[in-house]
Amino acid sequence: MNSCIRQVATALAAATALSAAYPVIAAYPERPVRLVVGFPPGGAADILGRIAAQQLSDRIGQQVVVDNRGGAGGLIATEIAVKANPDGYTLLFSSIPHVINPHLYRKVSYDAIRDFTPVVQFVAVPLMMAAGPSLPAKNVKELIDYAKANPGKINYGSAGSGSSSHLAVELFKSMAGIRMEHIPYKGTGPLITDMLGGQIGVTIASAVPLTPQVRSGRLRGLAVTGPKRSAAFPELPAIAETVKGYEVVNWFGIFAPAGTPMAIVKRLNAELNAGLKDQQLVKTLNARGADAVGGSAEEFARVVKADFAKWARVVKESGAKVE
Repeated sequence: MNSCIRQVATALAAATALSAAYPVIAAYPERPVRLVVGFPPGGAADILGRIAAQQLSDRIGQQVVVDNRGGAGGLIATEIAVKANPDGYTLLFSSIPHVINPHLYRKVSYDAIRDFTPVVQFVAVPLMMAAGPSLPAKNVKELIDYAKANPGKINYGSAGSGSSSHLAVELFKSMAGIRMEHIPYKGTGPLITDMLGGQIGVTIASAVPLTPQVRSGRLRGLAVTGPKRSAAFPELPAIAETVKGYEVVNWFGIFAPAGTPMAIVKRLNAELNAGLKDQQLVKTLNARGADAVGGSAEEFARVVKADFAKWARVVKESGAKVE
């Protein structure tokens, strides 16, 4: 008899806790949601983050406000997001720096895996290898041959030391067995300016800011860095077609602080996935050099964990460090 009473009491307690939490979750969201983006306006993260924010706003009936917190390769925004209340009203829009920074910076105040709950991978953006007018190579093989014939004489630019564009070229150099000199910039914008001016021969960078220059013919697209050709650039080969096994995909996705109720995470995931099925949105993303992805939160979590391990190795081998 006592056992039955205990079971009933336990069930009532669980029901009470659920009913107390349910109205909060069922009513979500009751006010605007903040989407923290770790880069300034105009870059790939900002452009894609605003597309995601608008798409989510349309689905949930509340404004999703983009909060640009640029600096330290996304580190500042991540540290802001990790301290936010885990209530679904502060989300983080991030990319590969999320898993690179913990290996790159000597002091990081968060755990990229433990302190965040992946919500959804919004897009995949294969980086693009592009050449400026000063480089005679017309494809990846010609670039490798030219670099081997002129060791150390090609300048390659990146969006900054330790950035995904820097590490993507270092991985390429290592796998292709070539030497090129690194010139770091404070962002892709000034890098593109110098490429157009002939100071920089080649880069591997986000396809989003490179796309207008390549499609106008001012820069020459050589390849994309994904495992296969991109829907956004079907005319460009993958680097892996020449350098077997080479693969770098810069995903962009949404994270919530750890502890965010799973009902909210699932709601956000479902709404974002529904939006990504819209063909007009897919075309908009393709025009920006991005491929729509979607999928479950668990699938995104596996991508994040795999890349965390991969970039730990690349950072170590490159020797890149930021104080």
